[in-house]
Amino acid sequence: MDPYAALRFREFNIFMLVRFAMVFAWSMQFIVIEWQVYSMTKDPLSLGVIGLMEVIPAVSTALFAGHIVDQKEKRNLLVKCILGFSVISFGLFILSLPSILAQTATQNILYGIYFLVFLGGIVRAFLGPTIFSLIALIVPKRIYPNAATWSSTTYQLAAVLGPALAGFSISWFGVHWSMCLIFGFSVLALTFLFQISKKPIMNPKIGEPVFQSLKEGLKFVFGSKAIFGALTLDMIAVLFGGAIALLPIYAQDILHVGAEGFGILRAAPAVGAALMMFGSTRFPLHKNAGKKLLLAVFGFGICIIVFGLSTSFWLSVVALFVSGGVDGVSMIIRQTILQLKTPDNMRGRVASVNSMFVGSSNELGAFESGVTAKLMGTVTAVVFGGTMTLITVGITAFVSPTFRKLDLQKDVEEHEESA
Repeated sequence: MDPYAALRFREFNIFMLVRFAMVFAWSMQFIVIEWQVYSMTKDPLSLGVIGLMEVIPAVSTALFAGHIVDQKEKRNLLVKCILGFSVISFGLFILSLPSILAQTATQNILYGIYFLVFLGGIVRAFLGPTIFSLIALIVPKRIYPNAATWSSTTYQLAAVLGPALAGFSISWFGVHWSMCLIFGFSVLALTFLFQISKKPIMNPKIGEPVFQSLKEGLKFVFGSKAIFGALTLDMIAVLFGGAIALLPIYAQDILHVGAEGFGILRAAPAVGAALMMFGSTRFPLHKNAGKKLLLAVFGFGICIIVFGLSTSFWLSVVALFVSGGVDGVSMIIRQTILQLKTPDNMRGRVASVNSMFVGSSNELGAFESGVTAKLMGTVTAVVFGGTMTLITVGITAFVSPTFRKLDLQKDVEEHEESA
C-alpha cells in the first residue's frame, strides 16, 4: 500500500492538524497541572488525585458518550468538545494568575484545579469516540490501516512537543502564561475544524433506547476476541506501568534536573513512539500482530523497571525513549484492530469502551502510582509496576493462544479488495 495514501485526502490533513493542536494542548496542560500541584503540595498522592479526578467522570460517562456519538453528526460534536476544553483551559489560566495565587488559600486553588480536571474528564469521554468515528468518515475503508497509523503518529508527535514545550515554558514564562498558550492552541484547533464538512450519520438506529444501544456495544466488544484481548492487555500494562505520573518526583527529588529536565523526560517516550510510527508507515505491523503486541508490552515493562532503578538522567531518558517506541507498536496494532474489526454504526460505542479500558487506565495508573509511591516509596512503586506488566504479558500469552496467533494481514487485504 502507498505509505502516504491517507495524506492524499485534504480533509484528513486538516483533521490531523486539529488532532495535533488538541493533543498538544491537552498533554501540555496535564504537565503544567502536574508541575503546579506537586510544587504546591510536595505530596506524590496529589499527583494520583489529578488522575483520579479525570478518570471518574471519563469512565462513568464513557458508555453514554459512545451512544451519543453514534447518534449525532461528528464534526459538530467535535466542535462542542473543543469548546468545552477551551473553557477549562481558560479557567486554569485564571486560577494561575499571580494575584489569585497570592490571595487564595492553597487548598482552595487545589480544589479549583481538581474541579476543572473533573470537567475535563467529561469532555474527554466524548472527544475520543468522536475523533475515532470521524476518521472513518473522512477516508475510504481501504485506507483505514494507513489512516490509523498516521493518526497515531500525529498523536505521538503532539505528545512529544506538548510535554517538552511545557517543561521549557514553565521555566521561561511560568505556569500562568503556559496556560495562556494552551488556550491559544485550543482556539487554533477550532479554527481548523470548521474547514471539515459535516458528515452523514451512519447509524441506522437513530432514536434507539440508550440501554439497548449500550448493551449491543458491550456485547460486540466482549464477543470479539481480537478487540477484547488487545484492550485488556493494554489496559493492565498501562495501569501498572504508570511511571510517567511520577516524573515530577524524579525530576525534582531523584534526578535533580528541574523543569527543563522534566520536559525532556516527559517527552522522551513520545519521541520514541513517534519515530516508531513513522517507520511503521513503510513497514506495516499487520502480520503476526498478536505476537508483536505481546512482545511490545513485554519490552515496555522492562523499560519501566530500568527507568525506576536508574539514578542517571540520560539512562532514564533512554529507558523512557525505548518504552515509547514499543508502546507505539502497541498503539498502532490496537488502533488497526479497532478500525478493521468495528462496524461503522458502532464506532462511537466501541471507542468509548476503548477509552474506558485504555484511555482511563492512564489516569487510574497515575492514581495507582501515586498510592504505591506513598506506601512503598517512589522507586519501589515504579519497579513494582513494571514487574506486574511482565507478569500480565506472560499470563495473556499462556491463557489466550488465539490472541497470540492473531494476524491482521487477511483483514487488510479484504478491505483493499472491497474498495
